[in-house]
Amino acid sequence: MDDRLVAAFAIMEASGYIAPVLFILFHVLRQFLFIPVALVCMAGGILFGSILGTIYSLIGLTLLSIIFYFAIKSFTSFYERLLRLKEKWFGKSADLTTGQIAILRLIPFIHYQLLNLCLMQKNPQFKPFVRAAIISNIPLAFFYTVFGQYIKQFSPPIMVMILMALGVLFYLLREKVRIMSWNEFFPERNRM
Repeated sequence: MDDRLVAAFAIMEASGYIAPVLFILFHVLRQFLFIPVALVCMAGGILFGSILGTIYSLIGLTLLSIIFYFAIKSFTSFYERLLRLKEKWFGKSADLTTGQIAILRLIPFIHYQLLNLCLMQKNPQFKPFVRAAIISNIPLAFFYTVFGQYIKQFSPPIMVMILMALGVLFYLLREKVRIMSWNEFFPERNRM
């Protein structure tokens, strides 16, 4: 495990009643230390147990999403980079549902703030954004906190099967909309 992560969790273990607050704040700071979300959630399960670790991770991840919602408007260059990354990964007109974003959050190499941007574009108002952020963070916090200790024991074929299952879920949870052109909807009458 990363030395920074080990040091941070040693401090949290020794802090007693303040440990949950430090853990929640660590979720916000972990992005500046380049520590993956999954590792922090797994450590939450080790430090606080499955239930409290999931709750603290969910609070920390939701707080991080709220900070992103307000801060992204100030950092236009970062916002534009995320938009380019979104177009590169998902296409120009991609409109991901909250369920799809929840599934993508389970895949460790998908950029967390990119998914927050997708949520923000889908839910531009604050309250719907926070609701969608909580819903999409629940599987992430639960899965990595509860099952984190077992994930590292999975063999590569099992990991591939899990990623394929997540891909199928991602496809099934898509927004099912078909855009028809004017000519398709009103075909020209056959001339005699």
